[in-house]
Amino acid sequence: MEKVDIDGVFLDVHAIFGPAERAPLVFLHEGLGSVAMWRDWPASLCAAAGRAGWVVSRRGYGRSSPVADVRGAGRLRPDYMHREALDVLPALLARLGIARPVLVGHSDGATIALIHAAHHPVAACVVMAPHVMVEDVSIRAIEQARDAWEAGELRPRLARYHDDVHGAFWQWNDVWLSPAFRGFDIRAECRAITAPLLAIQGLQDQYGTLAHIHDLQRAVPHARLLEVPACGHSPHRDQPEVVNAAIAEFLLSVERASSR
Repeated sequence: MEKVDIDGVFLDVHAIFGPAERAPLVFLHEGLGSVAMWRDWPASLCAAAGRAGWVVSRRGYGRSSPVADVRGAGRLRPDYMHREALDVLPALLARLGIARPVLVGHSDGATIALIHAAHHPVAACVVMAPHVMVEDVSIRAIEQARDAWEAGELRPRLARYHDDVHGAFWQWNDVWLSPAFRGFDIRAECRAITAPLLAIQGLQDQYGTLAHIHDLQRAVPHARLLEVPACGHSPHRDQPEVVNAAIAEFLLSVERASSR
């Protein structure tokens, strides 16, 4: 583990070593995720794909710098994923010396990856359970998460992964349940994505329907889709072998196409 300083904010970053000649994988976590919550999956994917990787916790998550007054002055704004994609991620990539990464994002991290790829060059983009707009089913699931937190069921499970578990939970939950966030929609913005794109979603995803990846493909016609059976919101945890094989094959096809 190491800490990378981005304008006085220290982000927790973990390196996975691999061949230097291939674009590394940069892993962007979900709304309640962190470096540790990925567990050993990033390493297993890097091994399957034959690539190096970087795993990072956003501010307020994992061991990264906390957000002060997370339910007051520090509350996330509805454009927080754009700020991560367009301000924080470019600065982080520059500090790591990465010009054209392969972005691998899950949930909120997938949305951040899409926004970044619409504005910056990337070697490829892999998104799992992305949010390209806000659905009622997503809001209901996030309300259920709030109920589980307030009942005391969720905090002990998350506390092992976050230095400030209170801040990690509420910055995500509050912004998603705010009225101002209901209009969030990046479908038109995604039309600017030219990089190779693989979108993966579980058929039993409780946080969103298949409309997200179907609408994404309408915006980005060259995108490949993978719908995974017996799989919820976290394909990399529910079906890791299927997901690893699909991503490794996708990246190999991208490499072959670029060498022609």
